[in-house]
Amino acid sequence: MRTRHRDPARRRHIPHRRHIPHRMHDAARRRTRLRPPTGRALLAAAGLAAAAALGMAVAPTASATAAPAASADAIEAIGPQQWFTGDVNGTAAGAVIKVGCFGPVTPASTGHPLAGQTVAVHHVAASTATSAGYTGDSADRVVVGFEDAGPVVGLPVSIGAYDTAVAIPTDLQLPCYGPGKVNFVPAPTSSTARSTTVPVTYVSIGD
Repeated sequence: MRTRHRDPARRRHIPHRRHIPHRMHDAARRRTRLRPPTGRALLAAAGLAAAAALGMAVAPTASATAAPAASADAIEAIGPQQWFTGDVNGTAAGAVIKVGCFGPVTPASTGHPLAGQTVAVHHVAASTATSAGYTGDSADRVVVGFEDAGPVVGLPVSIGAYDTAVAIPTDLQLPCYGPGKVNFVPAPTSSTARSTTVPVTYVSIGD
């Protein structure tokens, strides 16, 4: 009898038991993507959301606490019922005002104060106010007057805040040399207001 041999190329391919068709792989990947989050994943997401909310709540608090630092440097306005002292060129004792005087200088000679000189007032406690001024019931500024000045040209020197240096006007007529007085007067005045005075020495520059 003649034996028939099958062609190996025509043998049916039997897939391996562990072989999974591509369509099954695709279905498995889709199920993985659509799988709902586990309880642990939900807890982690909730924790991240709470941390973000906490960060948003804390941020305004930090900025609010930083605000007083800026206000600490704010200018203090002059107001009623306050004690104050005055200074000329940064001092209340031994103050000197430089005056530009040219040509022969006599006791009656006057000149203009040099630029760059200042007056200021400072808020003090009542316990240190033995020689200080007092704003009284109405004052919101202090007007500075040069007792030895001639006719004043321009506006008077008015100070509305403490610890703020204000320039001495260079159009004043002041003595070329000798002692003098600078008065610090609360305005508007009242029956309880009190002025204070800083003694100065005029020094001639340019003679």
